[in-house]
Parts: sequence; structure tokens; C-alpha cells
Amino acid sequence: MNSIQKRRLTFVIILSICSALAFFLVLLALKQNVNLFFTPTQLLQERVKTNQRIRIGGVVKKGSIVRTEGLKIRFVVTDLKAETVVYYTGILPDLFKEGQGVVAQGFLSDHTVFMADEILAKHDENYMPPEVANSLKK
Repeated sequence: MNSIQKRRLTFVIILSICSALAFFLVLLALKQNVNLFFTPTQLLQERVKTNQRIRIGGVVKKGSIVRTEGLKIRFVVTDLKAETVVYYTGILPDLFKEGQGVVAQGFLSDHTVFMADEILAKHDENYMPPEVANSLKK
């Protein structure tokens, strides 16, 4: 092997090591920013850390919304098998109501109590913007 081939081989090895290190660092950064999505049943089955930021999703149970002083609210999210109590302080989305799909982001304080800092209301698959609905009626 001559000196040019040795330099090329050294360059390829160093480039491969640097690429692997960069790939590892990107995966590590992405892992820290992942928000997992759980249903109430999955919360009961899996051991989720209390300081881990997660999302829970399901349907707001009918008759479970309780508003307290200010913007504080308590409601129950269910997947029709298990239930999780959610506490939230803030302004709720317009689509938030009983019997509607919801995703809450925050921290689990107990396996049945969730402290949310963000609420996302989901509309059903039959939703249609008013402009489209009006044009279809005409």
C-alpha cells in the first residue's frame, strides 16, 4: 500500500467515525424531545415516570367537567376501558366539550391523575369548514 492509499484509507476511517458520532448525537437529541402518546389504559399498564413529559388522549367523559375558581378545570379522559383525571389551568380550545376527543400534554402525578399544561381538542372526521359546507348545500 503506497502513501496515497494510506491517506485515503485514513480519511475514510475518520469520516466514518465522525459520521457515526454525528448520527448518534442527532438520535440522542431527538430522544430527549419525543413526547409519547398514551391512552388511559396504557397509563395503567405501563410504568411511566412522574417527571416525564407525555401526552394522553381519549374522549372527555360526559358529566366530568368541573370548573373551579379562575381558569382551573378538572375533567376525566377515558378510552372506554380506563379513566384518567386531568387538571388544567388556562383557556380551553373552542372544540373542547364532553364526548369529544382530546389530547392533553403535561406530566403524570399519579397513575390516575394528570397535570396538563396544554390541551388540544380533536374534531371528528366528519368536520367540514363552514365555507365548504355552504357551497355543497348550494
